[in-house]
Amino acid sequence: MAKLIYSAITSLDGYVADVNGNFDWAAPDEELHTFVNDLERPVGTYLYGRRMYEVMVYWEAEPPADQPQFVRDFAEIWRSADKIVYSKTLQTASSARTRIERDFDPESVRHMKATSERDITVGGPDLAAQAIRAGLVDEFQLFVAPVMIGGGKQSLPDDVRLDLELVDERRFASGVVHLRYRINT
Repeated sequence: MAKLIYSAITSLDGYVADVNGNFDWAAPDEELHTFVNDLERPVGTYLYGRRMYEVMVYWEAEPPADQPQFVRDFAEIWRSADKIVYSKTLQTASSARTRIERDFDPESVRHMKATSERDITVGGPDLAAQAIRAGLVDEFQLFVAPVMIGGGKQSLPDDVRLDLELVDERRFASGVVHLRYRINT
């Protein structure tokens, strides 16, 4: 059975983007990017909302040859996974191995978890909130950046209470801290 993992880079005050939608403060350096690559390798399917998909589809193109190996590695990892995009407006996918679903169906995701051999991630706080509320998320992987942005798009929903167990942590030279929690059952 696969795990459903919500992974996000968040500011110290709990936002994935500022009030203008900017997240330039979240760009990973080589150390962090390499660590993320290792976390993403076992993922078989990415679940995205339209906005997150439009950000991530950048990785569909082959990176220029002058890009560092860790960047090229991430692009290959991303391209090799299946993608499901939940959108009422997106008509066609602009990446391979991608299908569009009009509505997020918790039962369909439950079935996917039960039948998948590889883990699944949910990307973007809006879609993740739906999965969290439906009791589907098994693990949280939060990368807390050493910045406060004062407002914007929250990384976690307000109206949910979960008891969690810290199972891993790591500090990076950039000041980012990775926190991995699982649902405490």
